[in-house]
Amino acid sequence: MLKTFNLRTGETGFYNITSYVRQAVMESGVISGIAVVFCPHTTAAITINENADPDVQTDLLFAFEKTFPDRPQFKHCEGNSAAHLRASCVGASETVAIDDNRLVLGTWQGIYFVEFDGPRDRKFIVKIMRG
Repeated sequence: MLKTFNLRTGETGFYNITSYVRQAVMESGVISGIAVVFCPHTTAAITINENADPDVQTDLLFAFEKTFPDRPQFKHCEGNSAAHLRASCVGASETVAIDDNRLVLGTWQGIYFVEFDGPRDRKFIVKIMRG
């Protein structure tokens, strides 16, 4: 099963998409398998991280800004090279195990769409495979 979700993002930030992925898993009826969550954009990413303390997301965004600042030496004409660097570092997809028709995530884990160049109309894709 392949399902595409639309997402309107604001500024740079983390958008918790765990509930969307859970919905796709439930609808699929797959008891055991994997879910692949994919971002088809070059200035956004998918990651799994803590979903209990929002300060973690704030700290990560701060670190991305310090590690990959916008620089006048960048040649990309759209002016979003730092967003491309951040997205490449985080990655375009995550794979999560499915057991008993549920995502296998740690207690504090959530699945996030990370916007590095918003606001934008985005999408992400969930592919469910039987195991």
